[in-house]
Amino acid sequence: MANQLLKGKRGVIFGALDGNSIATKIAERCIEEGASIVLTNAPVALRMGEIQKIGERLGAQVIAADATSVEDLENLFDQSMEILGGKLDFVLHSIGMSLNVRKKRAYADVKYDWMQKTFDISAISFHKVMQVLYKKDAMTDWGSIVALTYIASQRVFPDYGEMAESKSLLESFARSFGYHFGKKNHVRVNTISQSPTMTTAGSGIKGFQEFFDYADKMSPLGNASAESCADYTIFMFSELSRMITMQNLYHDGGFSNMGMAPEVLA
Repeated sequence: MANQLLKGKRGVIFGALDGNSIATKIAERCIEEGASIVLTNAPVALRMGEIQKIGERLGAQVIAADATSVEDLENLFDQSMEILGGKLDFVLHSIGMSLNVRKKRAYADVKYDWMQKTFDISAISFHKVMQVLYKKDAMTDWGSIVALTYIASQRVFPDYGEMAESKSLLESFARSFGYHFGKKNHVRVNTISQSPTMTTAGSGIKGFQEFFDYADKMSPLGNASAESCADYTIFMFSELSRMITMQNLYHDGGFSNMGMAPEVLA
């Protein structure tokens, strides 16, 4: 149900790849709630994914940008403000990729140049996004920046590889930059720690289906869907969350507070 919570607001959504992407679900809800958006992803993702079709369906322009490139980000935000007609009210960072995980390298046998690339793509890109926005004064007062994360930042999930450290770094950037953005013009910065979700990227992790089922049993409410994550993100983009910042917010059906559930032992 749409309530026009984002009526008249402008935003940029990173990470929509196909219909299964959480970023795509968030983009759809942004449009339903009255926002105007620009979609962006890396050039290779634009060639491989369905983002152009998603953009056409939503009436949103698509701009290719490598989130690890400051130059690309500067161009992205300049173009976005021109297209949308003003400063940005919200930005979503939904970016994550590990070469070691993708190539099935064990955590105790990683290639360090791949690890550094993982950190750059999955975490440092978030700092770069915020730094470019900050220097360009591209965010409106009381705007909202959200990045998607996962509980592996706090707990051990062996097959998640160095993405765990990436998410820890991502969350730290949200806290640290959240202070500076808050003092500058009341922009709030938060991360949402989402349940394991059936996306193209997530399902490529070894043992993902088994862990998805385990988390679903462990969570009193079950796993949070991509659609419900989109609803929560809309709330974080809206005026209803204007005093929430520098937080890592669990959206996981209760998983993060569980020790053991009888259902897992059955």
